[in-house]
Amino acid sequence: MRLAADPETLSPISYSSSGALQIINLLFQSLLSADLGTNEIKPFLASGMPTVERQDSLTLFTYTIRDEATWTNGTPVTAEDVAFTLKVAKAPLLNNEGLKPQLEFIQDIRMDRENPKRFTFVCAGYAPEMELLTGDFFILPAYLYDPENLLQHIAVATLSGDLSELENDEQLKAFAARFNAPDYGRDPNLLQGSGGYILENWKNGQYLTLTRKKEWWGNNTSNTQHLTANPQRVSFQVIPDMTTALLALKNRQLDVLESIPAAEFEQLKQNQSFLKDYALHAPDAYEFMYAGINSRLPKFADKRTRQAIAHLLDVNSVIKVTQQNYATPTVGLIPPSVTKFYNTSLQPYTFSPAKAAELLKAAGWQREEDGWYQNIHGKKERLSLVVDYRAGNTSFENAAIILQQNAAKIGIPVQAQGLEGSLMSQNSKQHQFEVFFRSLSGNPFAFNFKPLLHTTYAEVGGLNFTGFGTPESDRILDQISNTVTSEAEMAKLLKRLQEIMYTEAAFIPMYYEKERLAIHRRFANPKISGLKPNYDVSAFTLKEE
Repeated sequence: MRLAADPETLSPISYSSSGALQIINLLFQSLLSADLGTNEIKPFLASGMPTVERQDSLTLFTYTIRDEATWTNGTPVTAEDVAFTLKVAKAPLLNNEGLKPQLEFIQDIRMDRENPKRFTFVCAGYAPEMELLTGDFFILPAYLYDPENLLQHIAVATLSGDLSELENDEQLKAFAARFNAPDYGRDPNLLQGSGGYILENWKNGQYLTLTRKKEWWGNNTSNTQHLTANPQRVSFQVIPDMTTALLALKNRQLDVLESIPAAEFEQLKQNQSFLKDYALHAPDAYEFMYAGINSRLPKFADKRTRQAIAHLLDVNSVIKVTQQNYATPTVGLIPPSVTKFYNTSLQPYTFSPAKAAELLKAAGWQREEDGWYQNIHGKKERLSLVVDYRAGNTSFENAAIILQQNAAKIGIPVQAQGLEGSLMSQNSKQHQFEVFFRSLSGNPFAFNFKPLLHTTYAEVGGLNFTGFGTPESDRILDQISNTVTSEAEMAKLLKRLQEIMYTEAAFIPMYYEKERLAIHRRFANPKISGLKPNYDVSAFTLKEE
């Protein structure tokens, strides 16, 4: 497989890239994870999904670790390892900034006195995605990471709130000095979890090699087809340049290549010699592009004006030009592939200058010789658009140009401007924009969109950049994040939310992308998925000749 760059670290607590995550997934395990073969959350290190009990303002999630689960040295994985991992994830002084916010809602862990593999997370409040979040972090071996028991005296319950006093704890400081060292992110003797592989070699700028454990506990479990470690050796080649990576693929030096550019992917589809050896896949991914309109601005306050702009986006042309048709139009931020929650009664806005002009007139705009005008707060204002996008992103740039050309057909001037990423982020948070193109990544498991769409997040600095929100959409978002108890109720709420978003046209989802990858035909059971990394190398088997 190809890595675009060396991982900065393989620490299960502080990794920062998707490439690192793919490798860590082969070394360590979490209680729950996604089975790429079915796109379902399944128990990995846990023996089953947790039991959930709500008690007033608290929610209790009880897990049992699989009886067979052991560490590399053969000792069992226990609840004490889970408690140790929580301490590492929540304590001050440690390199855990990425993981700590995700686990803030876990306030304590209660151990079962009768069963060392059973425990209960005590969590603040309740949200449907908590079930996933309580199981979605890698469990560390306490015996290997803390042989001197430097964290044993710290209780998980003390790791919430003000931790300034704990920063003076001498044993914690000693542990932090060691844990924060680079060795904990790249030493094969420390990167040993409960997964089926160990790190064999890591040569900077060249390759990383993993070797299958000789006696892995996962081979002794039943009804766990998602727990696999089939290839004896897995090698990741560091190839920063995609052109070089494509050449290596064509020369049969790579078995897998993902994120192939659309144009090159089309060329590979016509290469019969290549297709004899490789299968091409284009699964529906969970990253989507959307247009945002700043509904706080007076000229965009009427939703019919925003709907008119939606009719000028011409999503199909954007998909054809930027994605070579490797994308799926969407009416909402639910992936169309998640059919149980996607609102099929809605149709994407069609490209129609005539409909756009009709909507502008209904919104009070008057067509004059050089454009559209309206008196706003006593001042005659001309309708124009400034469209921001991240500089260097050709998909966004082409979408902005297409909108510019379409709007010109009915006399609306559009200024397209590429901005450096941090400036665009700052402007979005400060509400200093008119229209932008951005993308977001999601998954088929969690649908709490409250930070993106609730009006309480629409203040300066919040993530609701467009100012979207109605009293009804706020109520729906509150229900989704707090009180939903069934899939049917969730479907009803999400479909209604999509209707409101469609009508309001401030946050306009445009399309979900398709991943593009090639896998050598000598492998069976690749488990192609829209979830990263889009295949499960641990499941690969060699086809019989």
